[in-house]
Parts: sequence; C-alpha cells; structure tokens
Amino acid sequence: MSIAENIAAIRTRMRNAAMASGRDPAEILLCGASKMNDAQACRDAIAAGIDCLGENRVQEMTRKLSENAYEGAPLHFIGVLQKNKVRQVVGNVDLIHSVDSMGLLDEIDKRAGMMGLTQKILLEVNVGGEDSKSGFSPDEIRGVVETVLARKESHVQIQGLMAIPPAADAPGANRPYFLQMHNLFVDITPLLLHNNDKLTLSMGMSGDFEDAIAAGSTMIRVGTAIFGARHYPAV
Repeated sequence: MSIAENIAAIRTRMRNAAMASGRDPAEILLCGASKMNDAQACRDAIAAGIDCLGENRVQEMTRKLSENAYEGAPLHFIGVLQKNKVRQVVGNVDLIHSVDSMGLLDEIDKRAGMMGLTQKILLEVNVGGEDSKSGFSPDEIRGVVETVLARKESHVQIQGLMAIPPAADAPGANRPYFLQMHNLFVDITPLLLHNNDKLTLSMGMSGDFEDAIAAGSTMIRVGTAIFGARHYPAV
C-alpha cells in the first residue's frame, strides 16, 4: 500500500476508536514519525494530509530541512534530545515532545531567549518508571509546571505531556499507563490553559494508538504503519 493509502486506513481506525470512546475524531492529530524515511516520503505524507511530521534524529532532521521535506506541515522533534544539539532544534520545529529533564528545559529556554522566540514543548513522562528510559516521574510533573510558570520571564511554553509506555506483551496491556497519563494531563490542564489555546497529550504509536485514543490521547505518533518497516543499516 502507498503512504496515502496507509494514512487513509489509519484515519479510519482513529475515527472508529474515537467514536467508540464517545470522542470527536477531530480532537486527535496524526503525527507521522518519519525517522529513516527520505524527503520524498515526507512530501507524500504531507500531500496525503498528515497533521505533522516528527523526527527523532537531529542530523537527519537538519538534512531534510535543507531538502524542504517538511514544507506544508508542522515539524515536531520527538526523539531523545541532547543539550548540545538544542541549538539545531529550537526555532526549527513547532513543538519538542521529548523534554525529559530540567537541565534540558533550561537549555531550550536559554536558546529560545537568545533567538527572541518562545519554543513550545511537551514534558516527557517516564510513566512506567523504566530505568532504560528518560523522563520526569509522574510525581514531578506538577512541580515542574509550577516552577516554569512562576518564572518572571520564560521562553518555553509547556503545551502538555508525552509518554512512551513499556513495551506491551499483549493487546491492551498499556491501557493502565495511558489512563494514568490522561489523569496526570487532566490534573495540570488548569495550570496551562491560561497561556495555551490547545493542550496536547502525545501518546500512542503504531501498535497501540487505538488504546491511547480510548484513554484520551490528543496526538498519536505513527511511523511503521504509515511508512513501512524501517531498515537499519548494518553496523
């Protein structure tokens, strides 16, 4: 199937999952995780109506920016972001999903201030408490939000939360994590609404996005189901 056909099929599944949960399908955005796909694949996804594209790797994102791969759709950064690469991301993307520490948040704030802009971000939550993953613990989130909002001058705008739950060993196994994330999102919503038109709860990928939608996700990040299996180069 083509990228356009894959996107149409995912839209149908998104709509069915939303309606089954009593939600408006228009509330949920589809972000194409375009890692290891070329500029033409990105253009094909944009032509097919993708809501945004998300990149995981700074070097790949920079190359595809030079090729005008993202023209016509917002660009998000969804991968692990090292502090020494913040300068290449801030100002080039509409939204950074993966802000996983105060050190990284402060670096983004500093860089955005130098550029005279406000960078939209999501706080990444290590909802499964996994040692192999970065992110704030659920108990830290409210304090982080309050700390940033209390600053006299800030160049970051917290737009919501993002999470990648533990790898599921059975269909539906991640629902408890998605529900926990939704509860956390609801808890901080009153704090963020005064400076956001629309908040984002980014969760759900190719294998579990229907469960994420049922739990309240407002943005799913889909790669394989749109672009096909990734082929990693041999080491």
